[in-house]
Amino acid sequence: MAIKVLVVDDSSFFRRRVSEIVNQDPDLEVVAVAVNGQEAVKMAAELNPQVITMDIEMPVMDGITAVREIMASNPIPILMFSSLTHDGAKATLDALEAGALDFLPKRFEDIATNKEDAISLLQQRIKTLGRRRLYRPISRIPSVSSSHSSISSRASLSTTGTASLASARQLEPRSTSPLSSRALSSGMTDPRTKPVVSSSVSSIRPSGKSYKLLLIGTSTGGPVALQKVLTQFPSNYPHPILLIQHMPAAFTPAFAARLNSLCKISVKEAENGDQLKPGCAYLAPGGMQLLVEKTAGTGRLKVIAGNVDMNYKPCVDITFASASKAFGGDILAVVLTGMGADGREGARMLKNAGANIWAQDEASCVVYGMPQAIAAAGLASHSISLDNMAEAILKETHHG
Repeated sequence: MAIKVLVVDDSSFFRRRVSEIVNQDPDLEVVAVAVNGQEAVKMAAELNPQVITMDIEMPVMDGITAVREIMASNPIPILMFSSLTHDGAKATLDALEAGALDFLPKRFEDIATNKEDAISLLQQRIKTLGRRRLYRPISRIPSVSSSHSSISSRASLSTTGTASLASARQLEPRSTSPLSSRALSSGMTDPRTKPVVSSSVSSIRPSGKSYKLLLIGTSTGGPVALQKVLTQFPSNYPHPILLIQHMPAAFTPAFAARLNSLCKISVKEAENGDQLKPGCAYLAPGGMQLLVEKTAGTGRLKVIAGNVDMNYKPCVDITFASASKAFGGDILAVVLTGMGADGREGARMLKNAGANIWAQDEASCVVYGMPQAIAAAGLASHSISLDNMAEAILKETHHG
C-alpha cells in the first residue's frame, strides 16, 4: 500500500511540483494539498496521512505553528522545506524543535547537482519517514540555565510551545518485511538483524579508561538529540567534544549558536586551527570535513573542503578516522540517530585502536540507520536510550 502524503505550501507551482515527484513513485501517493498551516492542521486530523511535507513561510498560519499543533494533537512525521539562508536555518531549527523530523532545501538544485538524484532523494526521505509511526510523545526537555543565555535566545525558545522537541519521541517501524542492503543504508530497520538490547544506565559499569576526547556523530533527528544530550553536561566537563552532524553550510553557524545559548559547556562551529579545550564542543562546519591532529597539547582541528564526490559533508567516518590516528583508544565515540551507515568504518578504526563505541538504541531514534550499522557490525559495546545517553556518558567519562 502506498504511503499517503499531504503536501503543504502556499505556492501553487511548488505544490504541483512536489506532488508530481511524490506521485512518480508507486510507493507514494499525495492524498491532498494545503495552502497554509491552518488547512494543514485540519487535513492532518481528517485524512491522517503518513507523511506531511511542510513549507515554513505561509499566510494565515506559518509552518512552525502548524507543526506544533499537529504534533500536539496527532503526531505525524513531517518533512520541512527550507531556504539555505541564515534566517532559513533559524526557522528550520525552530521547526525541528517543534516536532518536525527532517528537512530538505526548497530549491532542488541545493539538494543535489543532478536533477534525478534530487528527485530520488526526496522520494527516499519521504518513504523512510513514512515507514515510521509516532506513538508516544515525550515530555519537553526542561529549560537549562546557562551563562551563555541571552534575553533574545530565551524569548525565541519560549515561542516553541509544549510540543517542542517532540521529534525526539519514540518510533516504531511500520513494516517488518525483509529489506535490501540499499534499504538498510537509507536508514530502515533490517528485521534479519538480531535486536540489540538497550543498556540501562545502572547496567553500565565505568570501564575505567582514561579519555582525551568525546566524539558524537549523527544525522536525521540529530539536532534535537544533540540538544537533549549536551544541555545536561556541566560547565566543567573534562574533555573536548567533536560534533559531526549532517547539515548544510548555512545551518551550522546558527545551530552552534543555538546550542551555545542553551548549554553550560561552550559550543562553537569548528574553525581551522582551533586548539581543543576541555568543556568545549566543536561542531563540524557544513559543506566541509573536520579532521583532528595530535599536538603537544590536547590536539588541534583542521577544516578542509574534502573530496567533492563525498556523500556527506561533514562525514562522520572521516572525523572518526582522523581522531583514531591522533588519539588512538583514548576516545569515547557515540553514534546517534540518522539515515545510512556513515560512522561505521570510522568506528571500526577507533575500535581497533582500543576506543569505546556506543550507539543510540532503536526505540529512541528518529531513524535507526547509523546506530544500527554500528550495532550490526558488532562495534557498539552499549546501545543506549537518548533519555539516558547524557547520564551514561558523564558516568563513563568520570563526571557523574
